[in-house]
Amino acid sequence: HLRGLKSMLVDIDPQGSSHEVLSAREGPGPECVTSTGPKVMAAQLAAVGLKKDLLIIDTAAGAVEDVSEAIVLADVAVMVVRPTLLDIAALARTLAIVRRLKKPSTVVVNQAPVAREGVEAPVVKRALRALEYMRLPIAPVIMRTRAAYQTAVETGRSAEELPDQAAAREVAALWDYVDQALLQAALEEQSQVES
Repeated sequence: HLRGLKSMLVDIDPQGSSHEVLSAREGPGPECVTSTGPKVMAAQLAAVGLKKDLLIIDTAAGAVEDVSEAIVLADVAVMVVRPTLLDIAALARTLAIVRRLKKPSTVVVNQAPVAREGVEAPVVKRALRALEYMRLPIAPVIMRTRAAYQTAVETGRSAEELPDQAAAREVAALWDYVDQALLQAALEEQSQVES
């Protein structure tokens, strides 16, 4: 919404944390609705009817059926993983679905320690090697562990709306990358329709 896009977030994670976070927001922001995997298509049709420019579907990690429903509808699957063995191992199920459906995708490394003097922490290096081994497209932006992200969650805002410029730059760079991935997916879909 900060870029002038009319956006809607559909939270199909039973935990409902995205909905809860956005409910804490004061002032305008993205519309957020809760749903379930089988009803996510109805949410997509509602977003089209409401002339939304962007629909984001937040899924629970490991909820294979719900994740499958979301990936079927996705233009681009953005998979978020912390640099831990358990997160990367859990990613394998979602990755199998993405590959089976031949969806454009990317992986975002989240909650990574801040690099020190340009050097990544060993845990981040191992995670990046594991993701490369899995032949995953990795977003060039690594989301770091920063207090600003917790403040943003508590207030229902984006880190771009807070004073922490490092967090704001990370979010802006990640959006630019995802926006380009969406544009590329749309161009590829259009060329397939035309051929």
